[in-house]
Amino acid sequence: MADYNKVILLGRLTRDPELRYTPAGSPVCSFDVAMNRSYTTQGGERRDEVCYITIVVWGKQGENCAEYLKKGRQALVEGRLTQRSWETPEGQKRSKHEVVADRVQFMDSRPAPGPAAPSADEEAGRPAPSDDDVPF
Repeated sequence: MADYNKVILLGRLTRDPELRYTPAGSPVCSFDVAMNRSYTTQGGERRDEVCYITIVVWGKQGENCAEYLKKGRQALVEGRLTQRSWETPEGQKRSKHEVVADRVQFMDSRPAPGPAAPSADEEAGRPAPSDDDVPF
């Protein structure tokens, strides 16, 4: 029987994406996603648990993730699970599971924290349109 490695995750970024380039010039972006799970124990106690996974995105899609995703934004990630191993400078062996994304979909359009950018009308000295000005 053939093996199958497919992961689909929906979660929120725990940090801003980090974009790097390989020595050959290929873009690679990484960020962490948190997925929450709520459940009730047999004793009736409500509990929450969080799972954190590192996502790695290559190429133009990685550049898009670095440009448009920010901490707190929600993303739907499809990809494959991989395990990366390395040795620390102290000689300890470490390993980590990551998802190498084939597709990342930006799920919400929440603006980045901070002051709102002025609209083109406000920059031109015209008042911003109100809800009454919108024909529905």
